[in-house]
Amino acid sequence: MWQQHYTPIADSIGLSALAAAAPIFVLLFLLGILRKPSWVAAIAGLGTAIAVALGVYGMPAGTMLSSVAYGAVFGLFPIGWIVYWAIVLYRITVETGNFEVIKDSVGGLTDDRRLQALLIAFALGAFIEGAAGFGTPVAVAAAMLTGLGFSPFYAAGICLIANTAPVAFGSIGIPIVTLSQVTGFEQMPLSAWVGRICAPVSLFIPAYLIVVMGGMKALAGVFPAAILCGIAFAGTQFLVSNYIGPALTDILSALAAIGALVALFKVWKPADTFELEGATVAERPQSHGTAKTLTAWSPYLFLVVFVLLWGSPPIKAFLNTFSVKIPWPGLHNLVMRMPPVMPKEAPYAAVYDFAWLSAAGTACLLASLCAMVLLKIPVSKYLGILGACTKQLKLSMLTIACVLGLAQLMNYSGATATMGLAFAATGVLFPFFSSLLGWLAVFLTGSDTSANALFGNLQVITANRLGLDPVLMASANSAGGVMGKMISLQSIAVAAAATEMKQEDEAKLFRFTVRHSIFLAAVLGVITFIYSSLQK
Repeated sequence: MWQQHYTPIADSIGLSALAAAAPIFVLLFLLGILRKPSWVAAIAGLGTAIAVALGVYGMPAGTMLSSVAYGAVFGLFPIGWIVYWAIVLYRITVETGNFEVIKDSVGGLTDDRRLQALLIAFALGAFIEGAAGFGTPVAVAAAMLTGLGFSPFYAAGICLIANTAPVAFGSIGIPIVTLSQVTGFEQMPLSAWVGRICAPVSLFIPAYLIVVMGGMKALAGVFPAAILCGIAFAGTQFLVSNYIGPALTDILSALAAIGALVALFKVWKPADTFELEGATVAERPQSHGTAKTLTAWSPYLFLVVFVLLWGSPPIKAFLNTFSVKIPWPGLHNLVMRMPPVMPKEAPYAAVYDFAWLSAAGTACLLASLCAMVLLKIPVSKYLGILGACTKQLKLSMLTIACVLGLAQLMNYSGATATMGLAFAATGVLFPFFSSLLGWLAVFLTGSDTSANALFGNLQVITANRLGLDPVLMASANSAGGVMGKMISLQSIAVAAAATEMKQEDEAKLFRFTVRHSIFLAAVLGVITFIYSSLQK
């Protein structure tokens, strides 16, 4: 039994936190300065984390290897599983020629790039986030925008920024459910506080997205659409999260935004024109008729149906009966978490849940099979699509596996807890840094759910020590985490794979999103600080 120690260097939280953050510094240096591909940065970051775990924290080599393997396997399943089948679904529409029909159906609503971004990257992406989560919305929406003529770089960047507002309630509210389990608080007060923190930011994210695309001049031309989309989404997000619960927050908010935009497009269009850098010239959309259009959209309609079924509590409970829970060898309950991270000494569980049937990726797989039957795709062609997607995603899967291996190694070595305690030492400013703690955790793990499992209880312990509202601080962890999603290497790998981006552009994509990520995380920190101050 190995005990974690959170101040291994001179018993100093500051020096220890600097050492613990070394893998992050390596990631930032390779991506932001040397402009290396994400898979290179991920491998180097993992190597640095191994050196820190062994050399600084004194972690046993066997436990270290087991924690890396535990994270890597989780990265491949369920996360890589979702990404793979989401890309397969997109390739089916392309190989059958149906993507042209989908493109025309969207172009028939609007041919304006700004409005297409609002409809697909923000509104449709939020719906898919609410139904599936774990990388699916970025994979699907980015692929669709690329097919509509957006450059791979802008399609990826826009979707990463858009996939922020809905993340805290993704996958039928699983981040809030996890936070409730970790902290022992009821779901409703957590859901309410996350909604109160996120809704003000959700209000302006659509407008912010347009400014990123083309500046204030671009926003002026579509301001009615941006503000209507923001009000519809944020207003619904606030009401549902506060009065219904987390499970349907994203789905109902996204439907409100989609409905508002489609209704607006019927009676209004921008008076100006807008050219997006790198976009190809769109052909005039054709009318294909209702039946052909529905057939073309069928892969995604199947996806919506299956992910909603998979998220239904009775069905999910039944599907979970087929899951296999594996106490991870060489790791499960062999690491002891210590105060002040935990109220008292406690073993650190490591149970791999092989939820092969209830995973969202399996819902995508079934959607692809139904699409194969409906679209009459020969089995040989379907298998060819699977092979092409495997080849396309090999480096992305390597990146995801390395990043999740790095994240779990930092968790089990105690490095992540060291950085969390450093944030906690900020005292009166902790409500601001509470959100940044969630942001850091999502950057490391790529998942708001994982971030809540990682730091949720630490937020509560720190809040109680500082005399702050523990429910608000726990909620800030989840809300702040959403802004780390756009810079996690997992998300960048998904976006790059979905758009078939050049490897050398992945570092450019990170530099593009990181400044927006830091700014928006700081905004959430200010909102949390204001709420905390009003409680005193």
